[in-house]
Amino acid sequence: MITFSVSGAFLVGLMGAGHCIGMCGGLVGAFSQQLPQTRQQNILLSQLQFILSYNLGRILSYTLAGALIGGSASLLGTLFSIDIYLISLRIIAGAMMIATGLYIAQIWSGVVQIERLGKLLWRMLSPLAKRLLPITSLRQAFIAGTLWGWLPCGLVYSTLTWAVAANSAQQGAMIMAAFGLGTLPALVSIGVAADLFARFVQQRAVRLISGLILVSFGIQTLYIAFSQLN
Repeated sequence: MITFSVSGAFLVGLMGAGHCIGMCGGLVGAFSQQLPQTRQQNILLSQLQFILSYNLGRILSYTLAGALIGGSASLLGTLFSIDIYLISLRIIAGAMMIATGLYIAQIWSGVVQIERLGKLLWRMLSPLAKRLLPITSLRQAFIAGTLWGWLPCGLVYSTLTWAVAANSAQQGAMIMAAFGLGTLPALVSIGVAADLFARFVQQRAVRLISGLILVSFGIQTLYIAFSQLN
């Protein structure tokens, strides 16, 4: 199951580009405008360094969240019947895989409602993030990324359920790191490259195929879980 979860998490990040750009594109744009001025010929390289630092911080937050969630699930597993506990986690993860696949395929968008769960946390963190502006160093960019990594996002939260089902801090971290790496092309691309990538992943056929792949992962996960009930 872990192989499917890691590859599925990467696919969610990659094909969720439209949602990522909608959620974080404005932040990245505002962030880019706050970068220190450099000589004209070095502008692109400088922006890329800062944006990469920002995104590495964001991915670190995802990885940390996956480790905490997966590790917590493992600890809770000692309090319950391990077989029933793991089966329950896999059923939840399978259902969320299907819901996420349906969202990416543009069939059902209920998964984004989960974003409401993170608004309270973001209210606590957003003042800290704003204090980091304007960005004047790579260190500041990295710290800003770690804070913005906790921005409420339905795709992040749905992928975190896979980290729960992994029942391991290490595997939970791997799942969320894979998700974060999948989001990189959308959020690191600049100018024309970003437009071309966004158009590609927004094609109906691409979204449908990617979504159905995730749905198939979810169905297989449910099949394994329910077969263990026998």
